[in-house]
Amino acid sequence: MIRTGYATREGTALDNADSASVYVLSDGTVGAAVIDGIGHGPHTSRTAPLLAETAARYSAHRGPLPGLLAAALLVADEGPDGEEADAVAVAARVDATGSHVAWVGDCRAYGWNGQTLTLHTTDHTMGEWVRTRLDGPPIEISRPYDSWVRLSLSTATVATTHETDIPDPVLILVSDGVHDQVPADTLTALARAHADDPQTLATALVTAATTDHTGYRDDATAIVLTLPAHQHHA
Repeated sequence: MIRTGYATREGTALDNADSASVYVLSDGTVGAAVIDGIGHGPHTSRTAPLLAETAARYSAHRGPLPGLLAAALLVADEGPDGEEADAVAVAARVDATGSHVAWVGDCRAYGWNGQTLTLHTTDHTMGEWVRTRLDGPPIEISRPYDSWVRLSLSTATVATTHETDIPDPVLILVSDGVHDQVPADTLTALARAHADDPQTLATALVTAATTDHTGYRDDATAIVLTLPAHQHHA
């Protein structure tokens, strides 16, 4: 049995634009999705849970790529007022054999193998593009561009939605409110301490997010899925 846990925590700006959903099929296959709405406001906070539910259910049945593309159709048009929501996302299909993940934007998927926390996704941001294209410029040059998301759900296609298999027995999906505001060594320490309890780990991850120097803290969301292999060894 795949065990799951998820948590979300509203940030300091208006309402929560994040959402998470987990859906379990009759055979135990799990679909999961983390949605990070772009901006705030009634469109985003209302639509984010719908995007998460759609992506999770489709991912369980068809895989995370169809899951994200199905959710993308819900926001592919700007709407009559030109203000339809947009978001970035990560989704997964998990069964007893492992995890398959797809993402667009800067939501992330990590894997924990019992010793090491591994980032398995690459942010679709201008900051990441600068670092990979310019042969590793100083971090102070590229960091301001990390908030510039190059890809989002509203324009997602098969070609721009990236996929990967994750072999680790613990899968962690997070919005940038976690990975941007929780140091990497803290993420690792939390995984080491709580990997055998997915709900406790998800809660700890979103709770660990701290405010920046301006007092701002983003919405933070996490889903943790523990495969039977880890449960056996825990």
